[in-house]
Amino acid sequence: MTAWPADAADRGESFRQLAMRSLFDRLEALCEGSVAVDREARVTWINAKYARRFGLEAEAAVGMDIEALIPHSRLREVVDSGRPIVLDIMDMGSGHCVVTRMPLCDEGGEVIGAIGFVLYDRVEGLKPVVDKVAQLQRRLTAAERELSENRRAKYSLASFIGVSPACTEIKRRARRAAQLDSTVLLAGETGTGKELLAHAIHNVSPRADKPFIGINAAAIPESLLEAELFGAAPGAYTGAERRGREGKFKLADGGTLFLDEVGDMPLSLQAKLLRVLQEREIEPLGANRIVPVDVRVIAATSVDLAGAVAQGRFRADLYYRLAVLQLAVPPLRERLPDLPLLAERLLDDIGSRIGQPLELADDALAVLARHAWPGNVRELRNVLERAVLMFETPRLAAAHLLKLLPAAADAGPAPVAAAGGVGRLAEATAQAERQAIVSALASTGGNKLAAARLLGISRAALYQKLSVLGIGAPAAGAG
Repeated sequence: MTAWPADAADRGESFRQLAMRSLFDRLEALCEGSVAVDREARVTWINAKYARRFGLEAEAAVGMDIEALIPHSRLREVVDSGRPIVLDIMDMGSGHCVVTRMPLCDEGGEVIGAIGFVLYDRVEGLKPVVDKVAQLQRRLTAAERELSENRRAKYSLASFIGVSPACTEIKRRARRAAQLDSTVLLAGETGTGKELLAHAIHNVSPRADKPFIGINAAAIPESLLEAELFGAAPGAYTGAERRGREGKFKLADGGTLFLDEVGDMPLSLQAKLLRVLQEREIEPLGANRIVPVDVRVIAATSVDLAGAVAQGRFRADLYYRLAVLQLAVPPLRERLPDLPLLAERLLDDIGSRIGQPLELADDALAVLARHAWPGNVRELRNVLERAVLMFETPRLAAAHLLKLLPAAADAGPAPVAAAGGVGRLAEATAQAERQAIVSALASTGGNKLAAARLLGISRAALYQKLSVLGIGAPAAGAG
């Protein structure tokens, strides 16, 4: 039985020395071989099992240069550097083995030699570790792939569904804008598909294989928006990450940044955004360094930016910088001929989610054509999804939709059935346009210019529709 010293400090030191001897003995017994060298990398000790591997008795190996005994040994490197080589694979001539090497120091911390242990005499002994590392590597690769996919545009121009003249024209202009690499401003009402069009522009641009990063300026608190856009240095603000963070501009480097609802950006940040667009460099929050970036910006807004400039809510210089290429995304009421295609695609998507095929009756399509659609395509999807869930029917009829769109009943009777679907759709479209124009004129007191603005079309387009629909000649002085 071991007699422990009475003093606690002495007991601790005695226990440490005993533990070290015990650990060394256990490790030496478990290993396939072990060897120690002095400050000149000469063998001072080798266990008998390891010496026999080289055809020697242990005593005969003492005093040899380590490389003379083991040609590929790195124990001299450990002695010279004072740093361990925790895990290594060493060539033994007839095979490979897994080894660990540790420096040996005196009580003053001076390196006096090194010791090496052969953990496995066959690399196959590391198979569980190698398999675990390979598994972690596969997970890392999958995570990186998923992150890369999330930073790619999801939609193409084919995803912007429609064959109407308005739809065809906006897709033509978007394809042209994609090739110019200038800043693009997408202006249009909410739900018209501005984000989808931004994805599509990126996907047909020379930057298509680079990141596509989106951020909604209206969805992020003003106090965090600067860090989200431009990044932040470590500890730049309370709660900031200790390692700092990269902003959306840096993440989009080489690719495209989609800046949604840019009209809601605070004035304090508009100046910084203007600088980025002009100088192509960012300054992370709390940092004293400038970071160059190569980013194509596509901005979108559902507000009248020109009006916001006039009211002092948006910088004029930023507006002109953003609107190098401005595309007006048409509202649904200006592309009613696309309603059947849109409704069919949306019902296909909803049906695939609930596991049931869905369809729309002709009279239901007429009801949709009579609605004003202030929420545009997003509202159309919402109405169809609500109708499917509320009435639990695979075939939506006019009666179902009128419960969700009561205003469509007040817009006039459903169109009279014609010989073919095209005729019915044309009548529905004309009736919907007529009702929208009459309502706009009534709400503006007959002012044609104000009515055109309310409808989201030009005054010339309104005059043309008045003539085609036979609503009446424009009154003199009415705008």
